[in-house]
Amino acid sequence: MESIKYIYKIGKGPSSSHTMGPRKAAKQFLDELPANAKSCKVTLYGALAATGKGHLTDRAILEVLTPRIPTEILWAPETILPFHTNGMNYTAFDADGNQIANRTYYSIGGGDIVLEGESRTKTESIYKLTKIKDIQRWCEKTGKSYWEYVDEIEGPEIWEYLAKVWQVMKAAVERGVEAEGVLPGGLGVRRKAVSYYVHAAGYAQSLKSRGLVYAYALAVSEENASGGEIVTAPTCGSCGIVPAVLYHLHHSKGFSEKRILRALATAGLFGNVVKYNASVSGAEVGCQGEVGVACAMAAAAASQLFGGTPAQIEYSAEMGLEHHLGLTCDPVCGLVQIPCIERNAYAAARALDANLYAAFSDGRHSVDFDRIVEVMKQTGHDIPSLYKETSQGGLAAIK
Repeated sequence: MESIKYIYKIGKGPSSSHTMGPRKAAKQFLDELPANAKSCKVTLYGALAATGKGHLTDRAILEVLTPRIPTEILWAPETILPFHTNGMNYTAFDADGNQIANRTYYSIGGGDIVLEGESRTKTESIYKLTKIKDIQRWCEKTGKSYWEYVDEIEGPEIWEYLAKVWQVMKAAVERGVEAEGVLPGGLGVRRKAVSYYVHAAGYAQSLKSRGLVYAYALAVSEENASGGEIVTAPTCGSCGIVPAVLYHLHHSKGFSEKRILRALATAGLFGNVVKYNASVSGAEVGCQGEVGVACAMAAAAASQLFGGTPAQIEYSAEMGLEHHLGLTCDPVCGLVQIPCIERNAYAAARALDANLYAAFSDGRHSVDFDRIVEVMKQTGHDIPSLYKETSQGGLAAIK
């Protein structure tokens, strides 16, 4: 299992799989482009083609390639390559039209790409324990917590990286609660974060607290939808949940920056386990792998901040994911707006509820986190493709 740095990627939205991944593939292809290349053709397949225009996939690719070489984008949504539904082929030609370079990449979620023929896990595996039950057992045996396991495996340099992640998350919240206007894409969706932020001030403390969480999640998700800088947690489409919970607790409860970074480490560990054992790609397992996993991450982080035991932290995360099982990925017009933005706000609140529910317990429960991850993976495989980021079913089919 790789570093949690790969769960938290800093970049521009609106989609980790449809924007960040293709941009990364384009850069990789450009680095290997022969000097005599005169033109390029990029073919997008499956879910990547079906919702690519709404996710600005073509723009992400062209921004990288066209300064160097004329590039044509072709769309093939009906063709699904065997390895993954988010396939893309890059082909370069010389002045005579002869093919001189050809690469097929797959955007597998969270901004990660895989070159055809290569292993899905190209990055270094540093975690020997890849199940939460084994990590929890380590915690209980040593008397340490999940973040201390991250520290032991990744070393002190992880804290510098997480500090940068936290700064980007905070900046996205603070930009988002000030921004107004209509989001790009043609749906006419107005930004709501500023309205929720202002209205929250007029309520009693408990409702104010919930309103602020909504506002912070909306703020980051709207920044993502407008192509702003965010952090995948674990994806762009679910990037508002973890920042909303941590920003709110940092300001309302006075948790220090150091404790917030430790909570980020714990959240990243839980997200990493899901990514390794299942998937965080909406195109592969639906929105349960994005919003569901983000809710689990945020719930684990909140539980740790409030002094949860390893068992209570695990229970919080388990509920965050379990109660999103079967959630489809059905973006209207392929945009990361409807229902994605509201789902972020709602899941942030559910993460806090999961923490509270677990805090009233001793942490013992019937179905553990690892089993829920297995169920999520199987559920994702059983969900028909029209409900997995193709923008063909569910809410996306409403006219």
